[in-house]
Amino acid sequence: MIALSRAAAICGLSLLASGLAHAEDWQLAKDEGGIRVYLSEVPGSKYKAYRGVTTIASDVAALRKLQEDVKGSCAWIHACAEQSLLKHEGAESWVYTRFEMPWPVEARDSILHVVSEQGVDGSLIRKMDGQPKFIPLDQDHTRVTSLQGYWSLVPKDGKVEVIYQVHTEPGGSVPSWLANSFVVDAPFNTLKGLRDLAEKR
Repeated sequence: MIALSRAAAICGLSLLASGLAHAEDWQLAKDEGGIRVYLSEVPGSKYKAYRGVTTIASDVAALRKLQEDVKGSCAWIHACAEQSLLKHEGAESWVYTRFEMPWPVEARDSILHVVSEQGVDGSLIRKMDGQPKFIPLDQDHTRVTSLQGYWSLVPKDGKVEVIYQVHTEPGGSVPSWLANSFVVDAPFNTLKGLRDLAEKR
């Protein structure tokens, strides 16, 4: 039964990955300190999708608690300057995030609709979908026009395998050097920050 549940979760995750990011061939871009980062071209976009993978010595409930601490999680999310919960209904949340960008690139903000789905095997998938029109534009920030991705937390051998996958259209103008570094730094630093915090507890 557990094997069937895990197979169903993997199947669902495969459909989720293809539906959310439209990514195709994943290429390893960084493998350091137990964190692997993969990149993929996305048809119709000049920005690559990224996927970070690691294993954390914790449990799904503890990691979920850290992720659902919307304000506190900004401390370990790459480039996050501020984060707040706009709305919460059952398994759904709407989260506002401000991102700091290196000069002279304009700071960004985004609104994410996050839906959490608990698997019968104890796994958790948190699907993320950008909602750029959920609140009015902030004149001091460039709104992220599109974001699709997910968090996957799967218990494995007393630890948790964590996958963090995203594809975004950042809006405005982003120089290629920043775009190329961001898609590697964002998953790597975010997963490292989450792992460091979780394993301290």
